[in-house]
Amino acid sequence: MSLELIKQKIRTIPDWPKAGIMFRDVTSLLRDADGFQLTMDALYNKYKDSGIEAVAGIEARGFIFGAALADRLKVGFIPIRKKGKLPGKTISQDYALEYGTDTIELHLEDISKGLNILLVDDLLATGGTALGAAALIAKCGANIHEACFIVNLPDLGGASSLEKQGIKAHWLVEFEGD
Repeated sequence: MSLELIKQKIRTIPDWPKAGIMFRDVTSLLRDADGFQLTMDALYNKYKDSGIEAVAGIEARGFIFGAALADRLKVGFIPIRKKGKLPGKTISQDYALEYGTDTIELHLEDISKGLNILLVDDLLATGGTALGAAALIAKCGANIHEACFIVNLPDLGGASSLEKQGIKAHWLVEFEGD
């Protein structure tokens, strides 16, 4: 029942950022104390005994959920940022967007070889960003335990894309038809 309550707290904004898109906005979930608590409880209960050694969150909303989960799991948090946002020595990875490419980075010293990492973001659509983040983590020799999302848009195929690369995905709620 709590997963249905989480879904109800996520608002839909029609035609944003362009006509025909039904944008699933998790900021409405974040501002609702009960909804955010239910979300974090569900994630914590899923991963509390999984042997995760660090949580990596993808900029920007993945930072919010990932950092809160890392705190609950009592493990470190690794920010995966857009290119040029980190001050130290970084490693980067290009990834595919619907129209073009982008680049994400992380600090080299944040990930050690063999580290068991949970990858977190707010929403799984086509999977491009998550695949880029996973490739970045793999370059460092770390293991991806799983990729975790609050929302999955199954019609856009992201879960299948991750699975084809051997990455398990977990999400709390789905919105069909997007």
